Amino acid sequence: MAEILLLHHAQGCTSGVRSLADRLAAGGHTAHAPDLYEGRTFDTVEEGVAHARSLGDAFDERAAAVAEALPEELVYLGWSLGVMAAQRLAQNRPGARGAVLLESFAPPEFFGTWPDGLRGQVHGMVDDEWFAEDLAAAREFGEGRDELEVFTYAGDRHLFADDSLAAYDAAAAREVEDRLLAFLARVG
Repeated sequence: MAEILLLHHAQGCTSGVRSLADRLAAGGHTAHAPDLYEGRTFDTVEEGVAHARSLGDAFDERAAAVAEALPEELVYLGWSLGVMAAQRLAQNRPGARGAVLLESFAPPEFFGTWPDGLRGQVHGMVDDEWFAEDLAAAREFGEGRDELEVFTYAGDRHLFADDSLAAYDAAAAREVEDRLLAFLARVG
């Protein structure tokens, strides 16, 4: 089984983020979902992004501090805003078992190089305006590489897998979770 560090999206560590961590734990994995906003949640992505910007580097620093207190052999699961910290850690912290990047992706050169053998998944809705450039970068990087799977879902919602938000899409979220659990079984 895998040990997972789940880094939340811009709206905060919502009940939907926590419920995903709980479902992963119910599947036999160890899932850590730290609240990097220290209890704050936001009604919109825009409000959450504004808060994240006001924090400067604090979000990434908090994520790195949590990671340092955990074993090296982690699967880093970042969700939208949390992808940047998760991807940076997965690419640069020794022992990473995998990277699951929900609704965001950065060209790996932003953080150095993609390590040999690091397996990853990218998930997002094909018409999500927040994800469009990231999807193009993920497809380009993943082309011809077995270690990175890119999955798209019909629709334009952002944060569609968070069951506590209005953007929730139950069918697409189930697909994400099924693919995530299969991935964890392979890398855990």
